[in-house]
Amino acid sequence: MPFKLCLTFIALFLTKNQCFADDDHEMEEFLKREYSLSKPYQGVGSLSSSHWELMGDAMVTTDQVRLTPDKQSRQGAVWSRIPCNLKDWEMQVHFKIHGQGKKNLNGDGMAIWYTKERMQKGPVFGNMDNFTGLGVFVDTYPNEEKHLEAQKKRYTPRTQRIFPFVLAMVGNGTISYDHERDGRPTELGGCNAMVRNLKHDTFLFIRYVRRRLTVMIDIDGQHEWRDCLDIPGVRLPQGYYFGATAVTGDLSDNHDVVSLKLYQLTVFRSQKEEEEEEEDRDGRPTELGGCNAMVRNLKHDTFLFIRYVRRRLTVMIDIDGQHEWRDCLDIPGVRLPQGYYFGATAVTGDLSDNHDVVSLKLYQLTVFRSQKEEEEEEEDVITIPSVDNMELLRLGQVEEGMSGIAIFFTVLFSMLGCIFLIVIGLVIYSHWNESRRKRFY
Repeated sequence: MPFKLCLTFIALFLTKNQCFADDDHEMEEFLKREYSLSKPYQGVGSLSSSHWELMGDAMVTTDQVRLTPDKQSRQGAVWSRIPCNLKDWEMQVHFKIHGQGKKNLNGDGMAIWYTKERMQKGPVFGNMDNFTGLGVFVDTYPNEEKHLEAQKKRYTPRTQRIFPFVLAMVGNGTISYDHERDGRPTELGGCNAMVRNLKHDTFLFIRYVRRRLTVMIDIDGQHEWRDCLDIPGVRLPQGYYFGATAVTGDLSDNHDVVSLKLYQLTVFRSQKEEEEEEEDRDGRPTELGGCNAMVRNLKHDTFLFIRYVRRRLTVMIDIDGQHEWRDCLDIPGVRLPQGYYFGATAVTGDLSDNHDVVSLKLYQLTVFRSQKEEEEEEEDVITIPSVDNMELLRLGQVEEGMSGIAIFFTVLFSMLGCIFLIVIGLVIYSHWNESRRKRFY
């Protein structure tokens, strides 16, 4: 019985510790009113003291901020005046899209922004193209589908999507949103969301924590969040502005924002995570791979080989004077658009060297592709340089071994544990042996 009680206590203790460990990773949220927009919209206006500013056809009513009325060729926006300097945050958007148009005879949609630029009119749901930051779009009109119908083509079942559609995009100031393809080439992910002309409230949830972007929707009137997209490795700087925009064209809708509520998330980070984020600001963890190369002051020629074939990047070196290529890195899933420029650069600081280029020779490679591969590449047009499974590449890097002190204590505690188990075993055996002898008297 005492032994059973001991096991029960240990189990409860471990369970309790596990709960505390889980709590370390829980998030606390705090509403930040200076970044939020809600009734009665007293902080909206043109005064310098206002937290939010209207633009275009947007107007404030008692129940909502109407970005566009149900009229053709309108643009409207509401933008925060205060840059957000929060590391981790969560935005809950209460919105409404409604109008007289029937299905697919309405447009064009609305967007929630976290961008470097603000108060800029443009073609991307009422905001500028080539923006810098995050855009989450509620697209209500299928431009690509109508474009294919005009060409008497059809979607393949794999690529067809249902509208309205929610998608996210991250821009770096040079990436253009593709209207004809409804943003497919640059989207991070998305989901269909039937949000038009609903009698109940509709909500959009955007969370950015530990460089992970999560978007969810609540559009069924059940007060339950439904997953839309969840993307790791998203890098958004602090100091950008929140905003909401909408646009109509030949087709129209009312695009209303009832509230934008921003919550600051307090997330526990270990010292290792903090150090990794500090290092990441210097760009070190963004490397795909590499190798050592002793190339200074050699008498023989040195060469670098770079090959890009079928979205696979290979780098090799020839630095030993043996005219043999040595592997440096080989990474699949590298996406490089066409139309970019080649170049070579060098720099010196307090210390210096001669950096000479003897030749740069570019070879065109003729690679056979099957019809299926050709069709897949036609559908998956590359417009942004990227690498598939970047996080997996980082996880695949060789970790450092244990230090000598760590090995010493590991061995020490292992030995102490073994001795403890032996002592317990001897005590139990002696009690059993004594009780066994008593049965004979």
